Amino acid sequence: MNLLKHISKRTIIIVTFFIFLAFSFFADYTPGVTIGVNFKDFLLQMVTILPPIFILIGLFDVWVKKETIIKHLGEGAGAISYFWVFVLAAPMAGGLLPGFPIAYSLHKKGARIQVILVFLGAIGVGRVPMLFFESTFLGWEFTLIRVIVSIPLVIISGIVLGKKLNNEGYKLPEVDVKSKKK
Repeated sequence: MNLLKHISKRTIIIVTFFIFLAFSFFADYTPGVTIGVNFKDFLLQMVTILPPIFILIGLFDVWVKKETIIKHLGEGAGAISYFWVFVLAAPMAGGLLPGFPIAYSLHKKGARIQVILVFLGAIGVGRVPMLFFESTFLGWEFTLIRVIVSIPLVIISGIVLGKKLNNEGYKLPEVDVKSKKK
């Protein structure tokens, strides 16, 4: 029983998940097999996508100076900052997965919360690879209308939510990776 005190809840959940998958494959339990196949596919996708993304995020963090972010995306920057975050979001691949670390990097370098929220929304609606994919299935007319409608809505929602968070005194949490307990 002393051993169970030293095992974290997270470890118990992970082990239980893999026991469930093993049981599902041996018993041919279809929902569990489907979960296992999807888990394997998503895991392989993450393993192939994450390393290059983290390298690019590291380069972004090192190469882009704090002063540049403050000048173009900080408190003194005007409406042009929303244009810049759409430019930053446009070439991104991988959806929101690389977006959150970049948003955190923007936050650390002094970008306004409104701009960070618009950046996350821009990743969802304005990525060029997604636009090409969408247009092949739904047509350029639909894609163009969706983008024209979505961009102002993303900007307005980012501004409104950012102002609400600022008025309530919300601060994004600071993460100290080095002192985190495992």
